[in-house]
Amino acid sequence: MDGLIASLAFDTQDLAHYEPFEEKGIPVIFFDRVEENTESTKVVIDNYKCGYQATRHLIEQGCKKIVLVTANLKRNVYAQRHKGYTDALYDNGIHYEKKLVLIKDLSEQCGREAAIEIMKMKPMPDGAFITNDFSAAVCMRTLKENGIRIPEDIAIVGFNNDAISKIIEPQLTTIDYPGIELGEIAARNLIGHLQGVSNIKTTNTIVVRSDLIIRKSSLRKDASK
Repeated sequence: MDGLIASLAFDTQDLAHYEPFEEKGIPVIFFDRVEENTESTKVVIDNYKCGYQATRHLIEQGCKKIVLVTANLKRNVYAQRHKGYTDALYDNGIHYEKKLVLIKDLSEQCGREAAIEIMKMKPMPDGAFITNDFSAAVCMRTLKENGIRIPEDIAIVGFNNDAISKIIEPQLTTIDYPGIELGEIAARNLIGHLQGVSNIKTTNTIVVRSDLIIRKSSLRKDASK
């Protein structure tokens, strides 16, 4: 192959399995889940900002006990979203509680498990930031099946702006993840490198814009009117 575009797995420990590409002079561009300390170009979103925005929005809606459902904190994306979450809590005078951070695999089962754990908490959290829309939708459905009202009892924010976020009722507040744009930018940079127009060793990190999309799942103030 001429080049490789890669996103790291949840449980990647190191980059040893990429060394054969380097030894053969095959360029590698990482996107989304990346290793921070590499020379290659990395294409990412500002996961810290996204985590901060999502948590601050829940706080602005009156939430004081906010659950974070996320994945392996060894990965940059989840570690940075977690840091945004913790800093937003701190900046708004809310104590960080480790028991409110649920580390999952962001699967369908994760959504059900998160809902069950949330319902067992006393008092029950009034906000949840779930860093995957599908898991958030499953969590919402499980909560609703058990008589929990969204957003009145618990406001929920997801991540990705997947199609399911518009189908679930109420529609899900989420972070827009510009996946197509990330792919295009990664491909353009790799093609440019292969054509000798640019050098991925000199371009460091490309940050693509992402924003909070507010829908009914988190609007507690409107729901209480």
